[in-house]
Amino acid sequence: MSNQDESPENRLRKELPEEVPATAPAVGPPARDAEPGLTGRGRLVKGLWPPRVSRAQLIVAVLLFGLGFGLAVQVASNSDDDTALRGARQEDLVRILDELDDRTQRLEDEKQGLEQQRDELENSSDQAEEARRQTVEKERQLGILAGTVAAQGPGITMTIDDSKGTVEADMLLDAIQELRAAGAEAIQVNGVRVVAGTYLTDSDDRVSVDGNKINAPYRFKVIGKPQDLEPALNIPGGVVQTLEKEQATVTVERSDKIVVDALRAAKRPDYARSSSQ
Repeated sequence: MSNQDESPENRLRKELPEEVPATAPAVGPPARDAEPGLTGRGRLVKGLWPPRVSRAQLIVAVLLFGLGFGLAVQVASNSDDDTALRGARQEDLVRILDELDDRTQRLEDEKQGLEQQRDELENSSDQAEEARRQTVEKERQLGILAGTVAAQGPGITMTIDDSKGTVEADMLLDAIQELRAAGAEAIQVNGVRVVAGTYLTDSDDRVSVDGNKINAPYRFKVIGKPQDLEPALNIPGGVVQTLEKEQATVTVERSDKIVVDALRAAKRPDYARSSSQ
């Protein structure tokens, strides 16, 4: 067949590449679906376990644990402070409240007394004479506190029998501090006057008060309001219970007249002088 016999259609088909048969799209491995038979909850559990913890998450967990432990220790420490009161009997709690009320009343009485002195000075026709009278009274009061003059009045006598020799100086000092807090105005221990600068030490199995050795039984003569002094010594965990734990015997007796006659020599200060001079 000649070139002339070739129709245009045949020439066009001859110039085109041969048809490529259509092939089916490649089928890859099937997508990884959830395992057959697992519910939604099962897939959630499988995704969470085993846990995958990062380093940052671990550090945060340790810090939170330390913070929680510190808070727990703080709460426990605060709870221990209140253990004595929580374990106290109702009558003991009432006694403590009464003691606090009595201390408040004493402070209020002292305030009223000072206000009365001020009013007397302001209203007195002879202010100079009134000032002298108050000065003498103040000197007497300061003499009692300083131990330079004798004193008498209502109060208590506390006797500590230490047959086992277990009572130490710090225990007697606690008793003095408790009595002062309860309003004691004058204290004498075995013939030694207790003043603001009094110190107690242990020396050769004995107790010394301001360098003076004293022996058991220790006898405290205290001037003050008996209704305040005795309960202050008998509060739960107070002076009496502490001494009894040391196998000492403590007796407290109230009296309408206590005489504190041990005296201290007046000491002139080396440097301090009156500002009026």
